[in-house]
Amino acid sequence: MAIILGIESSCDDTSASICIDGKICSNIIAGQLVHQNYGGVIPELASRVHQQNIIPAVHEAISVAKIHKNDIDAVAFTRGPGLLGSLLVGTSFAKAFALANGLPLIEVNHMQAHILAHFIEENKPEFPFLCLTVSGGHTQIVLVRDYFDMEIVGQTTDDAAGEAFDKTAKLLGLPYPGGPLIDKYAKLGNKEAFKFPEPQISGLDFSFSGLKTSIMYFVRDRLKENPDFLKENLNDVCASVQDRIISILLNKMKKASVQYQIKTIAIAGGVSANSRLRAALHETADLLNWDVYIPKFEYCTDNAAMIAIAGYHKYLNNDFIGQDIAPLARLKF
Repeated sequence: MAIILGIESSCDDTSASICIDGKICSNIIAGQLVHQNYGGVIPELASRVHQQNIIPAVHEAISVAKIHKNDIDAVAFTRGPGLLGSLLVGTSFAKAFALANGLPLIEVNHMQAHILAHFIEENKPEFPFLCLTVSGGHTQIVLVRDYFDMEIVGQTTDDAAGEAFDKTAKLLGLPYPGGPLIDKYAKLGNKEAFKFPEPQISGLDFSFSGLKTSIMYFVRDRLKENPDFLKENLNDVCASVQDRIISILLNKMKKASVQYQIKTIAIAGGVSANSRLRAALHETADLLNWDVYIPKFEYCTDNAAMIAIAGYHKYLNNDFIGQDIAPLARLKF
């Protein structure tokens, strides 16, 4: 039996999870409401709240899993990418916990963990598959050949899809986090109401900075014509923006599927919780005969269950690290 404690602290969610022989037995997530006052995550505040949350989160994860800390066989933690201060809290706690209990340490790449969240549930994709990882900081198409044999075949050249959602929400006067609110209001709107451009980027790479600029000028000009424009058209604007971001993502996935002759398609990361993206992926799958995999909502956003499951597979390979390890804000595959 292998019992893994997983710790995630890459951004503003403090999370701890217990994985027993590949089964997630607890997944505790403590959010941070303090950032709502600033319209985005403040790194210094995030790291301070992580310090307050991490011990209670780990204690609750162990309690919910109905084990004792002495039963744990290894500690897996997010080494990066992420906010350096936040990563330091998780890394320091993981190292201290492992040292105090004589346990091996397992480093986990945050983006790889998002992909491996697909192996938490019984319905698992078969290798090889293509995974679209979309979050506030990353937008990538990853060719997944095995648990840790992954290759980024396409990625954003500037901003991430999640950032495009959040920055658009800010332009529309919506509170942080704005991405889920765009999803909410878009359900009530007409996606054909307004047209936004699709960036012409060759290959499988993405670009969202131009789209953000287009949205900014669109809102500015419409408000000059009608100060009540957003009040009267918020749902339609949200629906139209969301439709364009999703079409950009799926058009690249269609291209990647053809290029690599792979029809097993997965999505991961915070933006994969978007209801329209999930629905559009299933619609595309029906047209193109894709075999689609989407994690449960709780495994889409940042969580320690994905760290624990990644740590479990590394544990099986005896893939451990020493106490001299340090977090990396820009850790690559």
